[in-house]
Amino acid sequence: MRYTGPKVRLSRRAGVPLTRKAVRYFEQRPYPPGEHGRKTSRRNTGDYGLRLMEKQKLRWYYDVSERQLRRYWDLAVRRSGASGAELVTLLETRLASLVLRAGLAPSIYAARQYVNHGHIAVDGRKVDIPSYLVKPGQVVSVRERSRRMQPFVAAAEGVHADERTAPYLSMELPELRFTLTHRPEREQIIVPVDEQLVVEFYSR
Repeated sequence: MRYTGPKVRLSRRAGVPLTRKAVRYFEQRPYPPGEHGRKTSRRNTGDYGLRLMEKQKLRWYYDVSERQLRRYWDLAVRRSGASGAELVTLLETRLASLVLRAGLAPSIYAARQYVNHGHIAVDGRKVDIPSYLVKPGQVVSVRERSRRMQPFVAAAEGVHADERTAPYLSMELPELRFTLTHRPEREQIIVPVDEQLVVEFYSR
């Protein structure tokens, strides 16, 4: 199941801010949540615990369920590249992930909702599946009927955009449109996870 509780708690459990909103809260409370959070030492975590936490961080960062992550892992190990890098690339090319990365949404949760509610189109056709894997050359845009909505008006003004555009995206932000120009390389993807520990978790 996907986590549906308070999102900032996930960042505090992970030890790193997983969303923009979490940065401020994490600076105020950089320790795990709960009654004994201040007394908890992450340094005492064993090898299994470290690998489990990296896997969980990857899940939480992309807002996927355990079943979905396992499915992506199975796809990644069948590809010719390094399994960890392939896993991150697959997660990054999900439609919801790219909507966030392009600055069309303030968080992965909002991006998922926008796709679910039918506001996003791929090559001019409505796609309401957040896990849809976008292929290089495909154009993703906000549908015409949705562009006057306040969240997308703000997005067109660059409110949610990162300071540096992802090198695998060609942006037309005022038009609420972007193109995936090429398959992302692992070193181009900014995600606070050591995927090698995820590989070790699934390979045990």
